[in-house]
Amino acid sequence: MHGEPTCRKNPSLCSVFLFGFIIVLSLSFHHGYCKSDIYNGYRLTLAVPVEYSVGFIGRAFLMETNQMAPNFKAALSVEAVNGKFSCSLEVFLGDVKVWNSGHYSQFYVSEKCVLELTQDGDLQLKGPKNRVGWRSGTSRQGVERLQILKTGNLVLLDALNFIKWQSFNFPTNVMLWGQSLNVATRLTSFPTNSTEIYTFEIQHDKLALYLYSGNSNYSYWEFKPSKNRNITYIVLGSKGLEIYSEKAKKMAQIFSSQLDPLRFLALGNKTGNLGLYYYSEDEHSFKAAFQAINNTCDLPLACKPCAICTFSNTCSSIHLLDKVNSGCGEGAPREVLRGREKAEMLELHGVTSVLKNAQKRVNVSKDLCSDLCIDDCECVAALYSSDSAECRLYGVVIGVKQIERGNGLSYMVKVPKGTWTSHGGKPDLQKWVIILVGVVDGLIILLLFGGLAYYLVQRRRKKLMATDNTTS
Repeated sequence: MHGEPTCRKNPSLCSVFLFGFIIVLSLSFHHGYCKSDIYNGYRLTLAVPVEYSVGFIGRAFLMETNQMAPNFKAALSVEAVNGKFSCSLEVFLGDVKVWNSGHYSQFYVSEKCVLELTQDGDLQLKGPKNRVGWRSGTSRQGVERLQILKTGNLVLLDALNFIKWQSFNFPTNVMLWGQSLNVATRLTSFPTNSTEIYTFEIQHDKLALYLYSGNSNYSYWEFKPSKNRNITYIVLGSKGLEIYSEKAKKMAQIFSSQLDPLRFLALGNKTGNLGLYYYSEDEHSFKAAFQAINNTCDLPLACKPCAICTFSNTCSSIHLLDKVNSGCGEGAPREVLRGREKAEMLELHGVTSVLKNAQKRVNVSKDLCSDLCIDDCECVAALYSSDSAECRLYGVVIGVKQIERGNGLSYMVKVPKGTWTSHGGKPDLQKWVIILVGVVDGLIILLLFGGLAYYLVQRRRKKLMATDNTTS
């Protein structure tokens, strides 16, 4: 039953999934047999451990859909987060979390985590002393029950089965099959141990992935319909992500690479990549049928700030920049480097930034591009294209990757005045950066070929030994 209430008269316990601790569970029902619905007056309590334990999760499944696995389940959860315990209402597809009431704002509790559908129809999460940390806001709207639909939509219904509240109206980082999202809607994910934020945004002229860092935001992937047509909403269908115009006419689609029907779209918390996922019956797990970005170095946080993602998909840290540029440290205060008497630009050839949508100036020289960044205290890097005489200014040194030299691009990083001369001058520093990146790639190639040679030598030796044993 996976923790689903039997909903028979006066039950006192419901089975719970436990991880590391015993959780005390108490239920209160005011109805008889209710199938998978939860009615007004329902109350579920999870006891919160006294001592904090990293990785702790306590979860009680409330209801599930009657369909082939993987099916949808709703759960009340207590989870260890940032030294505290978070209380949330969640929806799962199989073992994948597809909705969470605390996605944007965690509700921290001690002693107990309570889910209650009040007599006047408001769904609430509570802590000690009846402190409400989350609510549906549906009091006195005729709500009679909570139900999970076969689409994974968690809904509050009245006596006429009209929806008064639904989880589909509050998207997190996942979009389910059959779900539609209107223009100006976004999905959001939060990288672990980072101040940056990823978003998938539906705009009138495009779909785009963005990285938010401080006061700045940069796109790193875009999909635009042809003929400059405007987007009204999108729908996740079985064969792809469908894009519709204002007249409900499908005008474009991002197709799945698989015949199996799609189950959900997700914006990854770790990578910021956008994927369409299907369920593999053979492997009993979800697999990507489409990914917006297929090259690791095209991901915005493939490497830490002030590091270069190389041709071998490894990160080469420029230690000089770590020490002198305040834009590199996570959460470090930005040093005011403004004016040519305080700052200069360190030019790096053979690298570029994957971040688009930066502040742009056209018909400028490289020297003017450098000066524009130096005179702007918010700018820490600039990308100049000699082919288009275009200058882009950045507030972060993130998403830097190695490219072939000779393409007319110059990536410049702001450093304190005198940094170059104190480290041997411009030519030596440029040479040092190039060698650093080259050495990393060279070592990886050497290790690969060394490993292959060792394997071949060992294989030949075993064959010779086998031959000798046979002849003897």
